[in-house]
Amino acid sequence: MTTANPSQKIGFIGLGVMGRRMALNLRKAGFDLAVHDFNRDAVAELVAAGAIDAGSIAGAGAADIVITVLPDTPDVEAVVLGEDGLAASMRPGSVLIDMSSISPTATRAMAETLAARGVDMLDAPVSGGYQGAENATLSIMIGGDAAVLERCRPILEAMGKTISHIGGAGAGQVCKVCNQVAVAINIQAVAEAMTLGRKNGVDPDKIRTALLGGFAQSKALDLHGQRVLDSNFVAGFRVTLQRKDLKLALENGSATGTALPVTALVQQLYGVLANTGRADLDNSSLALLMQEMSGIEPESKE
Repeated sequence: MTTANPSQKIGFIGLGVMGRRMALNLRKAGFDLAVHDFNRDAVAELVAAGAIDAGSIAGAGAADIVITVLPDTPDVEAVVLGEDGLAASMRPGSVLIDMSSISPTATRAMAETLAARGVDMLDAPVSGGYQGAENATLSIMIGGDAAVLERCRPILEAMGKTISHIGGAGAGQVCKVCNQVAVAINIQAVAEAMTLGRKNGVDPDKIRTALLGGFAQSKALDLHGQRVLDSNFVAGFRVTLQRKDLKLALENGSATGTALPVTALVQQLYGVLANTGRADLDNSSLALLMQEMSGIEPESKE
């Protein structure tokens, strides 16, 4: 069981869909938390749960350990490197845990900048969606020094079930983009399989059930396949974020000379969804696009 250290102060920046739930789990575990976000309603919810309103990035940066959960690389860079950012406000000996999904290259550069100021950094992106954030069952992929990870392990265990040390700075982010490549391609495979079944007049529910009992079984088929059956594309993980993560993978692939042809195709398909007004749908909405391209009318669930 995770045990809070009463002398350890935690700053938390980014109270979006994931961050808000993760911060609430830290409070449930008894951690002393100071939070910051532009969404004042989210801050108020955490304050009601016993957190302190940090008031600013620098206010959160005064803590012993600071956690960031932000949408993209420029957001993290602005919070860390900007005027009155964390690089300027965090004390030597403190730790930044960035739990956003961002560029491995940018992560390494920020880790070097912070190290020069005596601040350690862990990159700790997560997988498991908002359900994992809600239930504190996230998979957390860690890049950075192993000794720093052990210092922060109780905090991470309050938010996740699987804590994996991948390697040095940036390795956690590399693991996350690998995860997103595998997830997105799997979702596309499910979308195509269920569309093919419907096009042939076969019940896609029966197809899904049969496939779950064989070698095609996967979480994407289980969870996203059910979303397709229910025509429920309310966002758990938005198209725009999936598209962003695949862009990170492709950028890294280009920089390292790694061939990612299927990733490039799926990233383009997410781009089509985003450019046709569906950026905020769930990433399983690839099935909608496959149905449209196949001449299948969307099913009504009214």
